[in-house]
Amino acid sequence: MREGSLDAPTRHPIPWKEDDFLDEQKLDAELRRVFDICHGCRRCFNLCDSMPRLFDLVDESDTGELDSVDSKDFKPIIDACTLCDMCFLTKCPYVPPHEFNLDFPHLMLRARAVQLKNGTNDKQAARLTEMDKNGPLATSIAGLANWASKRKNALTRPVMQAVGGIHSDAELPQFSAQTCQKKAAQNPVEVNKQAPAFGRKAVIYASCFGEYNAPEIVLATRGVLAKNGVETEIVYPECCGMPQLEQGDIARVSVKAKNISATMKPWIEKGYDIVVPVASCSLMLKFEWPLIETDDENVKLLSQSVYDATEYVVAMAKKEGLASGLGPVEGGVTAHISCHSRAQNMGRKAEELLKLIPETNTTVIERCSGHGGSWGVMKENFEVGMKVGGPVFRDAAKAGNKYVVSECPLARDQIAQGLERKDAPMDSRAKPLRHPIQVMALAYGLD
Repeated sequence: MREGSLDAPTRHPIPWKEDDFLDEQKLDAELRRVFDICHGCRRCFNLCDSMPRLFDLVDESDTGELDSVDSKDFKPIIDACTLCDMCFLTKCPYVPPHEFNLDFPHLMLRARAVQLKNGTNDKQAARLTEMDKNGPLATSIAGLANWASKRKNALTRPVMQAVGGIHSDAELPQFSAQTCQKKAAQNPVEVNKQAPAFGRKAVIYASCFGEYNAPEIVLATRGVLAKNGVETEIVYPECCGMPQLEQGDIARVSVKAKNISATMKPWIEKGYDIVVPVASCSLMLKFEWPLIETDDENVKLLSQSVYDATEYVVAMAKKEGLASGLGPVEGGVTAHISCHSRAQNMGRKAEELLKLIPETNTTVIERCSGHGGSWGVMKENFEVGMKVGGPVFRDAAKAGNKYVVSECPLARDQIAQGLERKDAPMDSRAKPLRHPIQVMALAYGLD
């Protein structure tokens, strides 16, 4: 047996349909096996809070080993995992194909699936993640919803913390007064037929965040692609299911995977690529869905046709070249490489994209922001997430650039709040860009 694997990590399909998957005794045995390996290794001590909680639990036990730890005390470890996959991809020497066969994030997913079965999951967080219910309602009353969710609202935010479990100081995404698809229909774009890449076709999967919260990211993606000769269609059948995956509701994710991949199939057959501006969603379509629905041909087809937005533009630049007209972006850009970008194993595409913009100073930060989706806004987790993101906030403050962007817009908002705590708030006069593709749109002079 080798001490650690030197081979590339291999992800096994998630056996969620098998009876053993939800067997509590077998889950406990696997948790103990994996936790004992992690306790003996400790390479992941500086990632999320799951590992410090595990190590403290073991170190403070009677024997200093896992044998004297009660299984009922495992829940805080499970709850702290954000499913970022960084331990699996960047730290753990015992992932498959090593014989220890250790996949910590997917084990935490299994534990949450058991919690869901038993009704011990976080129901407040689960309600918060129902974006295709919450989103249409909130966009219809966007002014009221955004007023109520403002951090400085002393009337509503304490109530939201007491009743909904949402930390009163957590920055919450604002809602758009119109959905992305409505805005797109009202503001058509002209495809640049003189661009080197003219002839490409792409469907932009808006994602729930783009559809309800930040249409400007999706529209910037469409604008950049149209400038470069790409015919585009914005499509949003429903949420990709990442919020439900975080809750352990794998069956819901499976349904979403089947529905969306069936919707996308005719577009792919007509020669369209699938472009996704939000990294968590492109990760789902590329990698998580095929591990959940291993035999679905539509899911397989879609996974082979998906590009993260920055990945797509960089590939286009390398193959055909970009349209002329890019100008410098003054003030500099800090690009955060999010965990779910890194988990796609595609390289630092945000950095590569920004380097295509002339005379633009770019600082790159590749470390977890600490947000973790809905996890990061809950009252039990918010300050933990801010602690995890501390090194990112420090480096962003030191860079002092005018713009801070990330392929994960929620991570960008977390960094902006962290900068406030560092007494280095972002320039309020600057255009509120969240995503690298918006920086390229700005460089092209697009609205």
